Amino acid sequence: MIIIMKHGVTKQEIDDVAEKVRKLGYEPHLMPGIEKTIIAAVGDERGKARLQALESMHGVEDVVPILKPYKLASREVKTNNTIITVNNVKIGGEKVVVMAGPCSVESREQLLETARAVKDAGADILRGGAFKPRTSPYDFQGLEEEGLKLLSEARAATGLPIITEVMNPMDVDLIVKYSDILQVGARNVQNFPLLKDLGQVKKPILLKRGLMTTIKEFLMSAEYILSEGNKEVILCERGIRTFETATRNTLDLSCIPVLRKETHLPIIVDPSHAVGHWEYVAPMAKAAVAAGADGLMIEVHSCPEEAYSDGPQSLKPTKFAKLMEELKPFIKAAGRK
Repeated sequence: MIIIMKHGVTKQEIDDVAEKVRKLGYEPHLMPGIEKTIIAAVGDERGKARLQALESMHGVEDVVPILKPYKLASREVKTNNTIITVNNVKIGGEKVVVMAGPCSVESREQLLETARAVKDAGADILRGGAFKPRTSPYDFQGLEEEGLKLLSEARAATGLPIITEVMNPMDVDLIVKYSDILQVGARNVQNFPLLKDLGQVKKPILLKRGLMTTIKEFLMSAEYILSEGNKEVILCERGIRTFETATRNTLDLSCIPVLRKETHLPIIVDPSHAVGHWEYVAPMAKAAVAAGADGLMIEVHSCPEEAYSDGPQSLKPTKFAKLMEELKPFIKAAGRK
């Protein structure tokens, strides 16, 4: 249920309603708006009829049921778009944000060279994997904490915020110490213990859609994080598994307008993992911007032929710089910056 507070309501009236919600066995989530404040009461729906009595409390305008199963992610609760600020970068605002960097952190030289290149080309955030989920147990698994330290060094050298993947609930506290944004990979989109832990950290979470995850399931995974108190969730489409084998996955661009209708959360698109081949990354990046994405995540490597992982889908710095220039008319046409 959502409790809509009257215009001009006092802080005490809001606190009183929130306390009553808790006493009824629900968790109140405040959603301040420009005109009115909304309190989402989240919990066991079997007792939601008890919440209807809150209409009689001071400051309450209306009590309305939330119809969507993803309560806090839904536009029923929050109509205006969520904007997440990381350092000075606003994700979900007017600007199309670009996250770029190597799939894996391999060495200081490799990371710093790539980081400086993407910074010079106009990227806003540096991506790089310190912990790597791999299909084969014999493939490179990442430098782990040493990789996190190198990412921090690259941040200091370039000024770019960093994003890196978290795979294990046991690693959350370690990665929080280093990274500005924590990424949940496609394989962990329904790792609910991990999502619950990430709901309690005070840093943004980028949640990637799974290989065979429906949009409803995707938003329910976001709900796990939101319901634990972390309201800074970024959604990322990175391709789904279909019958097609010409590309690594199939980029579902139709999910962008669907998500835009269903949720207030920012939407990022990762064309690199979707297509799996560097020559297809640029056209799909342009298409994602045209479809309304808030940002892009693009793999860039200073020497893709020597990459420890995902070399075939990584752009060389010169190709990335060219793409950044080519994106400008698409960004303008989409009414973004």
